[in-house]
Amino acid sequence: MQPIDDSLPLPCRSVVSVTGADAAGFLDNLVTNAVDALSIGDARFAALLTPQGKIAFEFFVLRTSEGFLLDTARGAAADLVKRLTMYRLRAKVVIGDVAGVHVVVSQRAPQGDGLAFADPRHASLGFRWLMRSDAPPNAAEPSIAADHARRRVAHGIPEAGVDYALGETFPHEACYDRFNGVSFKKGCFVGQEVVARMQNKTVVRKRVVKVFGEAALPSGTPVLHGQGEIGRIGTVDGGNALAMLRLDRALEARNKGEPLMAGGIMLTVDPHELSSYETAIATRPVIDL
Repeated sequence: MQPIDDSLPLPCRSVVSVTGADAAGFLDNLVTNAVDALSIGDARFAALLTPQGKIAFEFFVLRTSEGFLLDTARGAAADLVKRLTMYRLRAKVVIGDVAGVHVVVSQRAPQGDGLAFADPRHASLGFRWLMRSDAPPNAAEPSIAADHARRRVAHGIPEAGVDYALGETFPHEACYDRFNGVSFKKGCFVGQEVVARMQNKTVVRKRVVKVFGEAALPSGTPVLHGQGEIGRIGTVDGGNALAMLRLDRALEARNKGEPLMAGGIMLTVDPHELSSYETAIATRPVIDL
């Protein structure tokens, strides 16, 4: 089975299966999004949090005729299986890595074998395709990879490992509230109390936002206000980028007319983000979690 022409193989992704009579309820009680009522072929973006409300694992949950497939980071797949197994207790579920299934992204609905679903974060990201092959996916064309990054930057969609660190980041900081990664209507899940408090009672002062440089921005570079680091550049598309940023410090810099710098390049922050933050702090407290 070969990907179609505009596809991007993702060797950094792996697939975990959760099957069995209790699979739907088991997952729904753990993850940030509602998955128990998914129809076969539908998918949700979700995370499994720590009890403190930080993202331990991120994945796309696809409903199949046998149960669920979780498209997740390859380096985290084994630990995800262990963590889910820890929560299993007496639930009738079977959890394991799926060998030989690779993840591909495409702007068009794939034709042929495999399981495809629309990326639930944003329509511009096209489709994800779980395809079985004995061979690992080939390296992607640089232009295709750049196009996928460009679409994420344009819409402010973060990627784990590039724009935020697993184990250190709250869902709101990684914009799960904006890109369909959390259900605020479902029942309890691990870390829900913290997520609900950030949604309803406090102001999120740190978040992945769009930034714009006067020249091409280098990924991984600290964002500086004076001598103090207030963030870090993640995914880049020339002078446009995503950055995990302290919005309170960025707002302070704007109000004082002081520049933000990254790798010696002056940058500006998406003005909509600063305006939204300024409006929010007028009505809610800013609390460190």
